Amino acid sequence: MTTADFTADAQTILPELIKLRRALHADPELGLDLPRTQQKVLDALGGLPLEITTGTRTSSVTAVLRGERPGPTVLLRGDMDALPITEETNLDFASANGNMQACGHDLHTAGLVGAAKLLSSRQSELRGSVIFMFQPGEEGHSGAKIMLEEGLLSAAGEPPVAAYAIHVGPGPRGVFATRSGPVAAGSNQLTVKLKGRGGHGSQPHHTLDPVPAAAELVLALLSFVTRRFNAFDPVVLSITRLSTGDGAINVIPESVELAATIRTMSHESLAVLEESLPRVINGVAAAHELTADVSFETLYPVTVNDPIESEAALETMREIYGEQRVAIMPSPMMGSEDFAFVLDEVPGTFIALLATPPELSASEAEWNHSPRVVFDDAVLAVQAAALAAIAFKRTAH
Repeated sequence: MTTADFTADAQTILPELIKLRRALHADPELGLDLPRTQQKVLDALGGLPLEITTGTRTSSVTAVLRGERPGPTVLLRGDMDALPITEETNLDFASANGNMQACGHDLHTAGLVGAAKLLSSRQSELRGSVIFMFQPGEEGHSGAKIMLEEGLLSAAGEPPVAAYAIHVGPGPRGVFATRSGPVAAGSNQLTVKLKGRGGHGSQPHHTLDPVPAAAELVLALLSFVTRRFNAFDPVVLSITRLSTGDGAINVIPESVELAATIRTMSHESLAVLEESLPRVINGVAAAHELTADVSFETLYPVTVNDPIESEAALETMREIYGEQRVAIMPSPMMGSEDFAFVLDEVPGTFIALLATPPELSASEAEWNHSPRVVFDDAVLAVQAAALAAIAFKRTAH
């Protein structure tokens, strides 16, 4: 068979994938505990020749398909969790429980089920093994990291040689896009509490006022980023919280708290931040005779696509769908993705699949995480076939 044969097979299972996707969309769950979602996945995988295990700390599902010919192991990922967003799409299958599949994870889950079905039907021709990773907790809960800690990479008895994930987004339906190297930013969180001595607003000379210091610190942090990092290795720092509490207007507060989200594109930039930020903050605090409590936390590493695996995946998609359906991303996304934890351990690639319904113009298409974002579930056949073809071809090498 050729990898293109998966496209015809995918069309035959498209109605059942759409049914699954819409059931997932109508009943979204949050975080790491997704019992109803997990059961829908287990039901959809029923009857396939898979070795299935479920997580102990999460509602994850790991399924292994063993080919009847020797070969390596590869991993395919689909995330399952939703967002705490009230849906405003007016779809017939819209969620009514206050949560929403606003990032397309319902498509990712159904598409991965489709890939499992397609590859299972070719088990006799498949070399090696495929791990299907159905992941909870992508939206800020590090679900991939937990699955790794619970033994994901040893599920087939040997570590995978490559890992792949497809993520939907707005744009011309059925077009794939990815790039080698960094594809999504690392996400980090900074929190600071400047502590001084409060007092009456009419007598600031009797206080150690943290408010001017906080204002100075905001500017110092923004200047630090623009002066310490190469513009071609970007760092984005945004102050997102600044608070003195809710005290009386005529009272100088004891402390000020601020928080920032910081996005990075390299391990080198992250190392500079970890070493230098506390020094900058403590220096500003000391200049005002204040003390500072500083917390810097790395939430997600940079998502880095392996050049060899990325080019191989792109070539497979070109073979199936043609050059016009494959694009090279000109730059990384500044959003973050916890598939990064997998790609830190296994070479692979993270691929975007554009999925805006054709009746919507580019100006009408909402982005991921919008309460009005709509994706066309016709791309499920495309997603399932692409994942299956990439895995089938990779295990043959």
